[in-house]
Amino acid sequence: MEMYSCFSIKLFKAFRKARRHVALVRRRVFDRKNLALLAFLPTTTTTGAAAWIVTMSVSGGLTLARRAVEAVRRTPRWQKRLLVLTVGAGSLTYACQDNQVLQINDGTGKKRVVIVGTGWAGASFLRNIDTSLYDVHVVSPRNYFTFTPLLPSVTCGTVEARSIVEPIRNIVRKRGGAFRFWEAECYKIDPTNKKIHCKSDNGTNIDGNGDFVVDYDYLIVSVGARPNTFNTPGVVENCHFLKEVEDAQKIRKSVMKCFERASLPNLTEEERKKNLHFVIIGGGPTGVEFAAELHDFVNEDLAKLYPDVKKYVNISVIEAGDHILTMFDKRITQFAEDKFKRTGIDLKTNFKVVKVTDKAITMTNSATGEIAVPYGMAVWSTGIGTRPIIMDFMKQVGQANRRVLATDEWLRVHGCDDVYALGDCATITQRKVMGFHDLLKDSEGNAIKELKELDIEEFKKALARVDSQVKMLPATAQVASQEGAYLANCFNRMKYCEENPEGPLRIRGTGRHRFKPFRYRHLGQFAPLGGEQTAAQLPGDWIHVGHSTQWLWYSVYASKQFSWRTRMLVVSDWGRRFIYGRDSSSL
Repeated sequence: MEMYSCFSIKLFKAFRKARRHVALVRRRVFDRKNLALLAFLPTTTTTGAAAWIVTMSVSGGLTLARRAVEAVRRTPRWQKRLLVLTVGAGSLTYACQDNQVLQINDGTGKKRVVIVGTGWAGASFLRNIDTSLYDVHVVSPRNYFTFTPLLPSVTCGTVEARSIVEPIRNIVRKRGGAFRFWEAECYKIDPTNKKIHCKSDNGTNIDGNGDFVVDYDYLIVSVGARPNTFNTPGVVENCHFLKEVEDAQKIRKSVMKCFERASLPNLTEEERKKNLHFVIIGGGPTGVEFAAELHDFVNEDLAKLYPDVKKYVNISVIEAGDHILTMFDKRITQFAEDKFKRTGIDLKTNFKVVKVTDKAITMTNSATGEIAVPYGMAVWSTGIGTRPIIMDFMKQVGQANRRVLATDEWLRVHGCDDVYALGDCATITQRKVMGFHDLLKDSEGNAIKELKELDIEEFKKALARVDSQVKMLPATAQVASQEGAYLANCFNRMKYCEENPEGPLRIRGTGRHRFKPFRYRHLGQFAPLGGEQTAAQLPGDWIHVGHSTQWLWYSVYASKQFSWRTRMLVVSDWGRRFIYGRDSSSL
């Protein structure tokens, strides 16, 4: 019934479109040439049927029909072929709309690569893939890439939001080749039929929703992760997250609203303290950097604009563990904790948040028990969780008991073909650690059968062989970016490596793998601590904290931008902040 209803609507529209042709017929202005043109005007079956019916309904319809037939006979053959092609294209368009499955083909016979997600992994893959070799399709709810390490700076106006985003179409605009982008969300992966199901909020199809299906030859899953709330009651409803640009903008507005609310004349002192109590749950790099940025924003800018309420400001960092920044060297952790105490940031370690309401945060500690703390704004930054699409996909491929997708060293998802997973939604499975007797081998690689005293250097080498097999990589932008670049290089060299494999020997089967396995190269990490001081931990156990490291942080983050446009915007924002301070408008 829906199909016939849709056809009736189209037929009605075609009747309206044909009115001007009827008027011309009634004025008898058609000659043979005009009638030949009329035969070619319809572009779909419905339009053609409507025009013919309306024409036949006027006076002298039979005479007009004979004249039309005569005009068609005298029409050149190429125009007749054009008519058949036009009507056929209209029918095919209608059929495709009814099927709702995208069967787009560029006619070159190239393999179709579908990328789901435009985060660090997806954007890095798209930036390095040779689009002349593949038909590249991208599906993502965002049509831009975000430089996430600068999100804490966006929350306080140090950097503007548009300065750290790069439109996806700009990334591949100058590369040429086949490329298509759809702003939609992939909600289901069908590895058996090699299809992904997507839904868009921007438009609707014939059924009234935005669902469509895309076929693929190779699928790149890089949807990232979502914030992990650990099922704590009230977190989603009352806390801010810091994963997207929209999150940073909401936090910025919330901070300014807290100050404006605290400045109202009808509030008590306790109410002002509550409104200006900013709580950050999580002592990782994101939480610590946001706390430092917020402290600088309050003391360097807002204290001048809100002098009457600055004494009520309180910034608290709640961490369930013993220390903050546990992924850094202990020297950096100790320096950060001491600096927070000197600058007045309230650091609460060994506290676990068990409940969040719109008025207070309830947390427990072995020494103090359960306490409730009133707050004005809370930011939840305690790690990442699995997205629903990944959880559903893991059930299909037999990985239901895992936290993230398991891939091999070539980033291929276990349990299905031609599907690759990158970034925070996947992890490389750890190889089975060799037995103790396998560790103890002589210089020729033969197992030692007798107990003997080991030299310390030999034992270090044995442990190094074990460490080289560990593949539990951190969920960072650095890892995702390297994975995307590695996989794009493999795709670019796929044809060559199929004839000349360069990977290691296969454990099962004969021959070699096509590519060398992925190897992560750690380039160091930074932790801005506020006051123009940054902690840096670089390869080679190089540890440094201070003002000079802050300038190193500036140069590294500026150079890592995806384009010269964003690079210039970020640098200009930093310069504007030095001269004029941060913007305090609630935009």
